[in-house]
Amino acid sequence: MKQMDVLVVDDEAPARDELAWLLERDPRIGTVRSAGSAAEALRVLQEGSVDAVFLDIHMPGLSGLDLAQVLSNFKEPPPVVFVTAHDEHAVDAFDLRAVDYVLKPVREDRLAEAVRRLVAGQAPPAREADDQIPVERGGVTRFIRRRDVRYVEAQGDYARLHTATDSHLVRTPLTTLAEQWAPAGFVRIHRSLLVNLAHVREVRMDEGRCTVVVGDVPLQVSRRHTRELREVLTRRTPRSTP
Repeated sequence: MKQMDVLVVDDEAPARDELAWLLERDPRIGTVRSAGSAAEALRVLQEGSVDAVFLDIHMPGLSGLDLAQVLSNFKEPPPVVFVTAHDEHAVDAFDLRAVDYVLKPVREDRLAEAVRRLVAGQAPPAREADDQIPVERGGVTRFIRRRDVRYVEAQGDYARLHTATDSHLVRTPLTTLAEQWAPAGFVRIHRSLLVNLAHVREVRMDEGRCTVVVGDVPLQVSRRHTRELREVLTRRTPRSTP
């Protein structure tokens, strides 16, 4: 796949330059253009199209949400990733069909995940056969459905897949599964745990510590991954109507 040409829009020069620098380090990114306002961004887009826009929300004049609304009316609207210090606009952002919502200060691994989502949006859909996971036990290979996996636990260079009734060891590191299965709704909650959001029954907060209940199993969310989990859950929560 060819590299993506992107536009970074942020009225604060240090934040804009840092984001551009981080994106330039990603091998999936080609040209990175910059704009300090929505008006300047529209002028840049008149000169040529881009594959994605990384967009701040709070800007003088047209806000990032306003600009995203304008972009949505383009004949071929570019995908938008919001990059902001404020989490209260997440629902509005995803009403505008944003690909991702990244909170500042931006972590390089979190930005890489946003780029992965952009790339996945352009890739052909995964084949249904990819949902079948081969597992071995006693010299016999069986197949389980990925959607039946409730959570995954790291065990060295292996990973243990937990279903409602059993567990299976596979010769794939957790980090690899986390990347491959993210489009299917699997989220990293700890360096050694990956959960299927479809099986999360509860999310509990107690004195700043977060726990998710998968089936009947409580799983601790690390502090590092708590914010990312909240971002993902915000995207998946439907907006209520009055």
